[in-house]
Amino acid sequence: MGKNLYEKVFDLHTVQQLPSGNYQVLMGLHLIHEVTSPQAFAMLRERGLDVMHPERTFATVDHIIPTHSQGRPLADPVAEKMMQHVEKNAADFGVTYLGPQTGDQGIVHIVGPEKGLTQPGMTICCGDSHTATHGAFGALAFGIGTSQVFDVLATQTLTLSKLKVRRIEVNGKLSPGVYSKDVILYIIEKLGVKGGVGYAYEFAGEVFEHFSMEDRMTACNMAIEGGARCGYVNPDQITYDYMRGRRYAPKDKCWNKALDYWESVKSDADALYDDCVVFRGEDIEPVVTWGITPGQSTSINGTIPRKADFPGHEQTLIQEAYDYMGFEPGQPIRGTKIDVAFIGSCTNGRISDFESVVELMRGGSFKVAPHVRALVVPGSQAVKAEMIRRGYDQVFSDAGFEFREAGCSMCLAMNPDKLQGREISASSSNRNFKGRQGSPTGRTLLMSPVMVAAAAIEGEVTDARELFSID
Repeated sequence: MGKNLYEKVFDLHTVQQLPSGNYQVLMGLHLIHEVTSPQAFAMLRERGLDVMHPERTFATVDHIIPTHSQGRPLADPVAEKMMQHVEKNAADFGVTYLGPQTGDQGIVHIVGPEKGLTQPGMTICCGDSHTATHGAFGALAFGIGTSQVFDVLATQTLTLSKLKVRRIEVNGKLSPGVYSKDVILYIIEKLGVKGGVGYAYEFAGEVFEHFSMEDRMTACNMAIEGGARCGYVNPDQITYDYMRGRRYAPKDKCWNKALDYWESVKSDADALYDDCVVFRGEDIEPVVTWGITPGQSTSINGTIPRKADFPGHEQTLIQEAYDYMGFEPGQPIRGTKIDVAFIGSCTNGRISDFESVVELMRGGSFKVAPHVRALVVPGSQAVKAEMIRRGYDQVFSDAGFEFREAGCSMCLAMNPDKLQGREISASSSNRNFKGRQGSPTGRTLLMSPVMVAAAAIEGEVTDARELFSID
C-alpha cells in the first residue's frame, strides 16, 4: 500500500520514537526572526550551548521593523533593542542573517522560498504560526513556540506527534476574479477553524495543480487558520521551475540528485488518507470575512449569516462577532464602509499579489477614496526591488496608495502600522482576530489583494469583478 507525502517525509526525518509515544524529528531548516528568538538564544547562553547546525539556521527581521523608514536607530526603542539582539545572536552563533543591509530582508515566509532555502521533502520550523506556508513546496513545515526554538537551536530536532492526513481536493476551474485567497477562505469556512485539529492538510485537485507556487503558498499559509498543524502541496514541475537557479537551491549534478529525491516523496497514487474532502472551483466566489475568525466569511454577494444557521456550541462566538464587528444578521457584506486598506503580509505580499492588482489598475483612472488610508507593503526587499523595476510602485502611488518598505506591517501591527479606534480595514493578511491590527477595537475584513484594492478605490467593500470589468 502506498504512502502520502506526510508519512514519507515524517518517517525519513524521525530520529526515534520517545517513551511518551511522540517522535524526535530532525529539522532540515530552521528559520528565525527577531520576536521569538532572543529568549531562545538567552537559554543557549545560560547553558553554555552552541547552535548545533548554524548552517541550517537563517535569521531575518520582519515583525517589528517599521515600513515607513528603517533608519537606525529605530524610533521605537523596544524594536531597536530587538534588532540589536538578532544581529548579535546571529553574529555570535554563526547564523546567516538576512538583514536590511544585505538587501535580502523580508518576511520570513517570503525570503525562505525566494532564496531557495525552502525545498521539497524538507522538514522546516520557525517560531511563527504561518510556517505552514513552506508546505507549498512539498515540505512539512511547523510553527513552534519560543521554548521549541531553543530545542531546535540546541539539537536540530523537534518533538512531534504523528498527525492524521486529510486530502482536500479542489477540482474544476476558478472563475475570473477568484484567487487563491478566496479558495483557502472558502475551505476554512466550510471545514471550520477547528476542522483541521490533529491533521495535516494535503491540498490537491485540478485547481491546485494549475496554481503558481505563490498561489500555493497563499493557501498553505492559512492552513493553520483551519486548525491544521501543517498544509502542503505535492511537488511537481511548477515547483521545480520556480526553484531552479535560486541562491540556495541545488546546482548542477546535485540538482538531478535532488529531483530524484523530490519525486520520491510525492504521495503515491494508492496512498491512504484519514479523510478526503472535495470542492468544486466553480462554486467559489470572491470571499470576505465578516467576523472575528477566518472561518466567519461570506461571498461578496452574501449576507451576514443568522446565529440559528450555526450549531449550538458555536452560537456564543457568533454573537460575540456580531457585537464586536457591529454587524447584524442578514446585513450584506457588500457596501461596508472601510477606513484602511492593506495589501501585504506573508499571505499576500509576493510579486504576483501586486501584479494581479496592477494589471487591473494600470491604464485606468482609479484613485483611492479620499477617506481611505491605503498601504502597499512588499513582503521582502527583493519583491520591492522587482516592483520598482516593473514600475508597480508608480502605479500604486499615482492611485493614492502608500508604497512602503518590506515587513509584516499591519498584519499584526507590532510596528507603527496600526488601526486607530473602531476603524475597519480591508486586509490581504491572514487573521481577523480582535485587536489583530493594532487597535483593541479595530475591525478586520480579510479578502484577496484585488478585492482590497477595489475596496480602497470605492471606499467600501465591493465586487472587484465589476469595478475592474473582470470577465
